Amino acid sequence: MRTLLYILTTLSVISLAFWAYRENYATQAALSETRELRQEIREAHERLAVLRAEWAYLNRPDRLRDLAEINYDRLGLLELHPEQFGYVDQVAYPPDPLLPITNPVDVINLTGEARP
Repeated sequence: MRTLLYILTTLSVISLAFWAYRENYATQAALSETRELRQEIREAHERLAVLRAEWAYLNRPDRLRDLAEINYDRLGLLELHPEQFGYVDQVAYPPDPLLPITNPVDVINLTGEARP
């Protein structure tokens, strides 16, 4: 009986060691993937910061004003005047669509008599 207990104990220790070994490598792989993803996110944030800086640089009001003056004739731009703007209540919105009739009611025969 003692020998059986020793064999079962040894097998359980070996199986637990094997499980711990596999879990260790799975954890290391997950940590490695996490590090790679964080690095990619950092690089994406850096690229985004550069793009935002470029966008701010290209959209400077003085630069846009100069571009508009240079290309005024070619683009056919018109000067903005206050009377060109309107109010929200002046906008003509399309009417709401009519809902489909799914359950029609016969209103001609209101007497309750059966139709022939």
